[in-house]
Amino acid sequence: MAQKAKGKKPTFFADPQADKVLAIVMALAGEVSVLRERLDTVERVLDTKGVLTRQDIETYRPDDSATEERERWRADYLDRLLRVVREEQEAIMRGETPDSYEAAVQAVSS
Repeated sequence: MAQKAKGKKPTFFADPQADKVLAIVMALAGEVSVLRERLDTVERVLDTKGVLTRQDIETYRPDDSATEERERWRADYLDRLLRVVREEQEAIMRGETPDSYEAAVQAVSS
């Protein structure tokens, strides 16, 4: 189960929306980095063992189990990716206002 970080979120820009976009982009960057390394591993193993062709990849159709696993992964991935947006929506639903730049400055200054 994913845990939420404690304490104030760091801010980098005057506009808090820019910080949210940065958080989403960095989450994507992390995922892409992991995927890139895994793909590189697969390609190197294939070069060594030669057990798969591009045609095998192009014609592959996942079975029901693989499809369900991919759907679960995709849902979890989008949940992680959009965490900052979801947390803000939850705060609004609780009647809280999202942190403003001034509130962030005040929190850091005190």
